[in-house]
Amino acid sequence: MSGKKYTKEMLVGMYQTMLRIRAFEMKAADCFTKGMLAGNIHLCIGQEAVPTGACYALEEGDYMTSTHRGHGHCIAKGARIDKMLAELFGKETGYCKGKGGSMHIADVEGLHSLGANGIVGAGIPIAAGSALASKIYGDTHVTLCFFGDSASNQGTFHEAINMAAAWKLPVVFLCENNNYGVSVNIHSVTNTDTISVRAKAYDIPGVTVDGNDPVVVYEAVKKAVDHARKGNGPSLVECMTFRHQGHYCGDPANYRPASYMEEAHKKDAIPNMRKRLLEDGVATEEELQALEAQVQAELEEAYVFADQSAYPDPSEATTDVYSSDNERSVVR
Repeated sequence: MSGKKYTKEMLVGMYQTMLRIRAFEMKAADCFTKGMLAGNIHLCIGQEAVPTGACYALEEGDYMTSTHRGHGHCIAKGARIDKMLAELFGKETGYCKGKGGSMHIADVEGLHSLGANGIVGAGIPIAAGSALASKIYGDTHVTLCFFGDSASNQGTFHEAINMAAAWKLPVVFLCENNNYGVSVNIHSVTNTDTISVRAKAYDIPGVTVDGNDPVVVYEAVKKAVDHARKGNGPSLVECMTFRHQGHYCGDPANYRPASYMEEAHKKDAIPNMRKRLLEDGVATEEELQALEAQVQAELEEAYVFADQSAYPDPSEATTDVYSSDNERSVVR
């Protein structure tokens, strides 16, 4: 953790956010393995420090694009876990009325979240477009773009960053590098030690930081956000982290060496943050236990809400799915 002084509210708040993300993901995994969820889910267990630190660097009106592994992004941005779990259950009380599911949670008006995305790298040009809108409208919003290491090899990555750099758009490109794109080690398909070094090609700031410390992530993203808000254009922030599960829930991840998870547990942000809060006298054991119990209680309430909510009526199948304000897209 950084040596800089931060308030108790902020540090304990970060710990609470990471707890909330992990509790949600564990519950989602439990429900999925019991056959209660349709489709598939991609969990961010182990990566909680990245969205936590990054979203703490944003202002309320700032925008965000997410990925197929995006539950943590939403929670860190302030999403209600009951509405999120209801969305995973396909219920009408979910953020997208049960039609988006795990990989497409969005809340443009409330959270300024432009949505998760099932297509690798697809959120990157959306973020550039959002930043372009901010520049055209003359507002002060910054867009934070989450993407994984594998997405950095997509054409959308290079095209969007080139455009954002050329037009000095207010966007922060944040790579969550857990070293694996599905089963492929990123170092076997790239010729650089880091992703952030690619920023040099576009003459924008690029930095690689420890993604297992929310404060370190916060400091790096805050610098990039401030840079963008001042009209100086984009930055590329790479956060090195670990994906505790396989690519999807149920993937045994036999393609990874045992040393990967040994290091992952050693650098796990949640127990390490807990230990630091106690050692630095920021919080007491009793306070942390109460906070942990509170998070679990919230999760159980969210589960009851999602389980008891109704499914959408079949008549709503195409509502909010197709645009019908022009002749080409009229539902027939």
